[in-house]
Amino acid sequence: MLSTGALRAHLLAARLAGSVATSREASLRSYRLFAAGDPRALLGLTPERDWDEGDLLRLMARACGVRADPAHVSGEDTIDPERTVAALDAFAERLRAVAGARAPVLFGTGHPHRLLEFYATLAEALSAAGCVVLTPAQGAALVMATRFGVRTHRIDYVRGVALVREPGVRSSGGATGAHTHSPLPVRIVLGALAEAGGPLPELVVGDHGWVCGAGQLGFEAIGPADTDDPAVFVAEAEGKVSVAVPLDDGVHADAYRPLAGYVLGRAGLSGRKEWL
Repeated sequence: MLSTGALRAHLLAARLAGSVATSREASLRSYRLFAAGDPRALLGLTPERDWDEGDLLRLMARACGVRADPAHVSGEDTIDPERTVAALDAFAERLRAVAGARAPVLFGTGHPHRLLEFYATLAEALSAAGCVVLTPAQGAALVMATRFGVRTHRIDYVRGVALVREPGVRSSGGATGAHTHSPLPVRIVLGALAEAGGPLPELVVGDHGWVCGAGQLGFEAIGPADTDDPAVFVAEAEGKVSVAVPLDDGVHADAYRPLAGYVLGRAGLSGRKEWL
């Protein structure tokens, strides 16, 4: 398991925190869209109050460590690695509790090309600890708006992690799913569980619409979020998401591998695997 100091160094070296690649322009655009109630930025969340751009910037400065100066409108954005480490510790505690209760869990990602391995590692560890990793609605179709127009996608699972695949893409066992912010997949998955009368997840782990959509429906949810994902941090502030981990969600997939090892070590679930 990484020490806290080594984790902090890795976050900075991989640009998961510190000066990140997500641009200030992208972050501010997301704050504007969220304040305007644009579904692309809400990620399935219905905020309890109005949040204007200034409110969001102040929240993100507190939660992520982005620069609070509204005059800073271009260039790189920042994430405070201390906030990331603290959030990963809280994330690990939720996994520890779920593992101790052997409770059912659900994993889902809108960032399969980046975060699939991170989630799959956690899912496998929780399964080994006796948790049921839920995989409902396999193959279910859903209609989603994309930049190419309205398309029919389908829900698939890779190593216990839900994702959506684009039309015509075969299941390869790899991270060939679509990048999406939509809450529709988690709504379909949770609806299928409720209809079947089977166990519902006591914890949902994911990003984008998976975490916000689950939290909005009253399920405990935790997950990572970037500086241009204000909805996840608003959901945390309003009590609909238990833990939002500030980090850049768009770096190379290998960069998240040490984070999985750190989290599992803190949760007492590291087993015999080596992560570095």
